[in-house]
Amino acid sequence: MPKLPKHILVIRLSAMGDIAMVVPVLRAFAQRYPKVKLTVLTRAFFAPFFRDIPNVRMFSVDVKNKHKGLKGLYKLSKELKALDIDAVADLHNVLRTKILKIFLNTKRFTQVNKGRKEKKDLISGKDFRQLKSMHQRYADVFEDLGFKVDISNPNFPDVRELSLEAQNMLGAKTQKWIGIAPFAQYKSKMYPLDLVEKVIETLSLKKTCKIILFGGGQIEAQRLEEMKVRYENVINLANRLPLNQELDIISNLDLMVSMDSGNAHIAAMLGKKVVTIWGVTHPFAGFYPYHQDRDLAILSDRSNYPKIPTSVYGNKFPSGYEDVARSIPSEVVLEKLESLL
Repeated sequence: MPKLPKHILVIRLSAMGDIAMVVPVLRAFAQRYPKVKLTVLTRAFFAPFFRDIPNVRMFSVDVKNKHKGLKGLYKLSKELKALDIDAVADLHNVLRTKILKIFLNTKRFTQVNKGRKEKKDLISGKDFRQLKSMHQRYADVFEDLGFKVDISNPNFPDVRELSLEAQNMLGAKTQKWIGIAPFAQYKSKMYPLDLVEKVIETLSLKKTCKIILFGGGQIEAQRLEEMKVRYENVINLANRLPLNQELDIISNLDLMVSMDSGNAHIAAMLGKKVVTIWGVTHPFAGFYPYHQDRDLAILSDRSNYPKIPTSVYGNKFPSGYEDVARSIPSEVVLEKLESLL
């Protein structure tokens, strides 16, 4: 039987939600195997995600410049070889990482099984059932390397103390803090903004609640600011703080409301309760937030839109499915939130 690796390179390059889903798995690994070093190859922007995990360090990849193309990947492989890595856990499994596998020439190189066939059958309607979670698929990669990782008993980081800048923005925590992240990569995954605003309007009238809006980019920040100025007890955080401080605020939330998007997975990796709203995607594909009760998912009306899920990521859908999340009345969302608060 081969010796267990002492230093594992973990590869997951993008996107934000996928990186966040890796975090609970690495935390469980580090708890059980504290003497095994983990080096995470990902974008520098995501470094704060791993700040609470012992024996994990970051190695920043720059696929747009320094590590671009074949020459860049070869250069990256030489840099990685210098780290004395004896195994690789490829949690991305795309062409770029397959090329890197060749350059690294490492015998202990295991790649995630994304379950592409099962997902294809799910989307086609051939086999509508719950698939293995991506968290478990990531854990399976480490098991292939000889490490049993139990992700059923989570160990979440402590609530973080807020910076003075964040405290000045939010004030003292005398109310329930509810995060709302209404955007997603594809519009087909989003709850219509007019219905989001109805939810915000009702919640803002409750003096016991403070609503904190999350988003990124100029357009999202502008739309959230338009909502914020119309209601009391609402704060717009979009583009106002660096990621590490935004994570601190999320760790202080009582509840996060998100689409099937990165913010749901970020809040879940921090141990927060997450209500998710689903458009053309579906939890059966395996991307449900970590360790969340299933009744916290609010799904679009599949009886009227039987082709849901139309794709794994929400980027493909037939005509007439552009706005399926509108089948969820705002009253349903509010009833769920009020039952939790």
